[in-house]
Amino acid sequence: MSNDARHDPVEGLGQFLRSRRERLAPADAGLRGLPGLSGRGQRRVPGLRRDEIAMLAGISVSYYSRLEQGRELSPSSRVLDAIGRALRLDQAEMGTLRKLGLPSARRTRPPARVERLRPHLRQLIESWTRTPAYIIGHAQDLLATNALADILYSDFAQPDNVLRMLFLDPAAKTFYRNPERMKRHAVADLQRAAANAPDDLRIVELTGELSVRSNEFRSLWAREYVAVPPYDIKQICHSVVGDMELRHEALDIRNAPGQQLIILQSEPGSTSADSLALLGSLGAGPL
Repeated sequence: MSNDARHDPVEGLGQFLRSRRERLAPADAGLRGLPGLSGRGQRRVPGLRRDEIAMLAGISVSYYSRLEQGRELSPSSRVLDAIGRALRLDQAEMGTLRKLGLPSARRTRPPARVERLRPHLRQLIESWTRTPAYIIGHAQDLLATNALADILYSDFAQPDNVLRMLFLDPAAKTFYRNPERMKRHAVADLQRAAANAPDDLRIVELTGELSVRSNEFRSLWAREYVAVPPYDIKQICHSVVGDMELRHEALDIRNAPGQQLIILQSEPGSTSADSLALLGSLGAGPL
């Protein structure tokens, strides 16, 4: 490593990451045969690409690019550890990575983020008996649902996280009339959250799990963030009552940044309203 790199930790970090990325072959990183990652034919860059390292580390491509370019000044130890594992660094190299990425002035680990749901919000949505509603956290975990939402999403084996439901549960393919659109929305929302908190443990864990288990998620996550239109109408097909069109409203909760209140409404007098009423009546007994 050059003397300049030693005197400038940020620039030294970028050089270090580039050199380790360029020496790592796709096969060594376990990317051989994965569609959309290792590419076909002759690769135009030595070693791995930035998007491949970002995918393996469970962080966004834009954030990893800023690290290599010296434009990101405060990576957390958690993010550096994830990148080190993706680059297959040995113990000595991991030590170098931490020295370059965590100067002594900022080697403190940020506290783990705790999602707290205010009790009055749970009481609020539980009082809505004709409208499905739920609250999600910054990583799209379902923090609270009302009874009608539970029945609406009963087709899913484990309705605990929006992204896990979309990418890991086979029910998503039949439940949503346009699952691809839903997935693009959900990934874009997660990329926005990751850009605001790139070292968030829950987001790192979630993206890591989805990257390993879903080729489709890997492909979408590796793309640069592109703004998508807001949610409007959800077209779904419930296994009990059939097709429904529900208007999707997402409201930010001001005193809990990152949390959203999701409300699904049917058009009054429509067949979708009748279907929701039927679901509500089914909820009066065991489902």
